[in-house]
This record gives sequence, C-alpha cells and structure tokens, in this order.
Amino acid sequence: MVDQPFEAMDAWIEYFGTVDMPILRQTARRLEEARQSIDRVNGREIAAIVLQDPLLAIKVLAYIQRFQGKRLHSDITTIANAVMMLGVEPFFAHFEAPTTIETLLKDEPQALLGVLHVIRRVQRASRYAHDWAFERHDMNIEEVELAALLHDLAEILLWCFAPQLAIEIRRRQQADPTLRSAAAQVEVLGIRLFDLQLALCDAWHLPELLKTLMDDANAGLARVRNVVLAVNLARHSANDWNNPALPDDFEAIEKLLHVDRPTLLARLNVPDEAAAQYLAPRHRPPRGDDQG
Repeated sequence: MVDQPFEAMDAWIEYFGTVDMPILRQTARRLEEARQSIDRVNGREIAAIVLQDPLLAIKVLAYIQRFQGKRLHSDITTIANAVMMLGVEPFFAHFEAPTTIETLLKDEPQALLGVLHVIRRVQRASRYAHDWAFERHDMNIEEVELAALLHDLAEILLWCFAPQLAIEIRRRQQADPTLRSAAAQVEVLGIRLFDLQLALCDAWHLPELLKTLMDDANAGLARVRNVVLAVNLARHSANDWNNPALPDDFEAIEKLLHVDRPTLLARLNVPDEAAAQYLAPRHRPPRGDDQG
C-alpha cells in the first residue's frame, strides 16, 4: 500500500506495473462457476463476466497486448476478441485464483466502500454507453461500453492501493464543495488522476482507440461524446436524481440520441417525482458539477 504520494509520475507507473490487480469477489465467484462448466461455457459468456469488472477488464487487455507483433495482426479493442484470441482454457488457466478487492481492503472499510461506490458508478456508465451506442448503430458497441467502464480506472486503483490518499482527496472535497476533483488530486497527489490514467494506458500498450474513447478532450467525436455523457450521467445521478448538473446532461443526451425529454426520462427510469421537475417549463437549476 502507498501511504505517501510518489514524487514523479514514473514512480506511479512503475508501482502499478508490479501490483497484483484485484477483482470483485462477485466476479471471482462467477468465474469459478463458469470454470466448473468449462466444456459448455463460451467466449461471449466469459466476456459478459469480465465487462462487469473494470480491474479484470484491464488485466485482460494488458495481458493480451503482450502478444502484439507475435500473433496479433491488429489491435484487440474488445474483451470478446481478447478471450477469443486467448481461448477459453488458457483464459481460466491465466486468471485463476485471483485476489479480491474485498480481501485486499479488509482492513480498510472506508476505502472498500469508496472503491465499490466508484465501481458501481462505472458499471452504470458502461450500461448507459452500451444502450446509447446500440441506439446510435455504433460500429462496435463493446468498444464504447468498455471505454466507459475504464474511464475512471486510475481512481479505482488509488482506492485499492493508496486508500488513505483517496480518502484525503474525498475529505477535502467534502470540506470545500467548490473544490474540483482535479484540483484536489493535485493538492494531495501532485498529479491529476486523468494524466496517470493516460500514462498507464501507454505503459500497458493499450490500443490507441480505447485511449481516444476514454479522453474527454475528444468529445467532438460522437463515440467519445457517448462515453463522456454516460460517465457524467452515472456520476451526477449516483446518489439521486436531484443533482443540479442533470439538466445539462439530459439536454446533451437528447441531442446525441435525437429524442425528447419525456422519452429520455422514461428510458432512464427516472422516478415520476424527480422527472416532474425536469419536465417543467424553463427548468434550469444553478449549474453545479463535481468534475475537474
């Protein structure tokens, strides 16, 4: 575990390159159940399990990149293709007996709650991203879904391996609601988590396409906008449907999907009581956001 921030980005990269990436206990249980039926399970079913767990997803992607230039003739940008490339039996052989997040953080209850909160949020974002990519007839839905799942990877890693630093960032933001995420990260870590994430993508030789899809700066591209809006909506609705940033989210999603407000709220299953305020004429609460 890291108790004090490293002085340089390279030290963070080196550290995360040596850790054993944990996965969710539920994921480990589902993998073991699938392994017990190895003669019947297929790659698509395995991919469905992996796509619920951001840390297992990044483990699979990072591992498959080792074959670049050997067996791979093009980038592997989806979990389904990675599993197909590895084969079912080799997949289980390599990823058996994983460490779980719950075991890793058994003595850090605040951090465990913190990381599970982030993981639930990115799971939700990935579902939004998948559904909208399907509706947009995206050329490869899983790429968009995967990018949303991995969008906050560095934050998840921080909660797992530097829990006290993650707790301190959260404490500062709770003490000062105007403090943006990126500013709090720089205060505590000396770096932005987004910059760390891009550096990790480079170090692990992840496909350029996934890096593009995870980078909010590319939001001019419809596929990236799909990811960004899914991540924002999941973040802003994490606690309830009353976040003042939601009207702007809804407006942008309506433009992306070419739907009206009632249709969108119905698709998102926004409760009637909360939906009513967003259907009122000229509804515009003060703009607020927790993102840096």
